[in-house]
Amino acid sequence: MDQNGIENIKKRMAELEILINKTKNRLPAHSTKPPVMMDLLEYEDEYDMLFKKLNELKSDQ
Repeated sequence: MDQNGIENIKKRMAELEILINKTKNRLPAHSTKPPVMMDLLEYEDEYDMLFKKLNELKSDQ
């Protein structure tokens, strides 16, 4: 993957950080709503996957 691909991963990770924070702010103190929790888990999973991919790409360079 080229430098442009790495920049795209970093950009998406920054977007996901914002989405994760916004979603966490939507979580109520009690009685968490399943759809909100599913959104949060989905964002966190994608972030983790991109983080691992980015580290692999950096170690290959």
